[in-house]
Amino acid sequence: MSQGCVRRNPAAPPLLMVLTLTILSLLLFIQPTIGSTPWPHGPHHHVINGTTDLNFGSSKKYEGSSEFVHLRYHMGPVLTSNITVHPIWYGTWQKSQKKIIRGFLNSISAVDSKHPSVSGWWKTVQLYTDQTGANISRTLHVGEEKNDRFYSHGKSLTRLSIQSVIKSAVTARTHPLPINPKSGLYLLLTSDDVHVQDFCGQVCGFHYFTFPSIVGYTLPYAWVGNSAKLCPGVCAYPFAVPAYIPNLKPVKSPNGDVGVDGMISVIAHEIAELATNPLVNAWYAGPDPCFPTEIADLCEGIYGTGGGGSYTGQMLKARDGATYNMNGIRRRFLVQWVWNPIVSYCSGPNALDQ
Repeated sequence: MSQGCVRRNPAAPPLLMVLTLTILSLLLFIQPTIGSTPWPHGPHHHVINGTTDLNFGSSKKYEGSSEFVHLRYHMGPVLTSNITVHPIWYGTWQKSQKKIIRGFLNSISAVDSKHPSVSGWWKTVQLYTDQTGANISRTLHVGEEKNDRFYSHGKSLTRLSIQSVIKSAVTARTHPLPINPKSGLYLLLTSDDVHVQDFCGQVCGFHYFTFPSIVGYTLPYAWVGNSAKLCPGVCAYPFAVPAYIPNLKPVKSPNGDVGVDGMISVIAHEIAELATNPLVNAWYAGPDPCFPTEIADLCEGIYGTGGGGSYTGQMLKARDGATYNMNGIRRRFLVQWVWNPIVSYCSGPNALDQ
């Protein structure tokens, strides 16, 4: 899910008007659009290797398939070089929480993980190419990190102040994050006591790129928040459930942390879209780049075969009762699927009919 973009008037008004319009544009249009939006859309989920509520025949494609989806390439760059993710830990984070998130990120390139694997999920993202035919890189690793444990910009962030947090990380006097506009992704993660504009009500995470006027550079970035205290039933579903859906029980999270396990799928969502649409001018559906529908937006809430509408699809249940759909490095994760451009429907490594 991208964050939106700034519209510019083609005329040449006086300087004061330009400044006024610029400020208004930033306030009005830098906003999340379709994408990592609050979930669930409905009360149903399905688990295999445990209780299965509904089975679909292998010949049927319920995973978001549609002849009306027109995902197109708009000639912008995609991340074909080795990708480096730079986490920015904003607020209070436990070491165990960081290990879960690092474990997922490192699992993207871990080709020896047990099937179905995170790296198998990433293979769908790798199908996307740039105008030269070069594919998204298969290699993603965690680079230098930055801790902002003292809440340098407070406990309530706006969309613009998120960019200021990133500026602080890349311009810090000690151990600044490296500047890597071509293959670096800057992942701002806010702890469970930080409020972010539109968090829980409209979004669980978003991505965009920084403005040189604020940060000094154009850097692809994503923000994802820990919803454990603020709205776990919204952004950590199905590990927590919203109160407005009666008789719905949460499933057990695979790593024992509802908030962080809920973040994993949102992080995956945003990284997949950053890789394929880092400057919001590459792969997306729809006529307006200010409101694009990207490869993860098309599969919102789909985690397995049969997913679509109000159904998450068929997931896996471990012996300890935890629900997941793919394996990583010594961990399990629940990650939403992404749009497959070859077959034109949502796909993932745990599909029962592929």
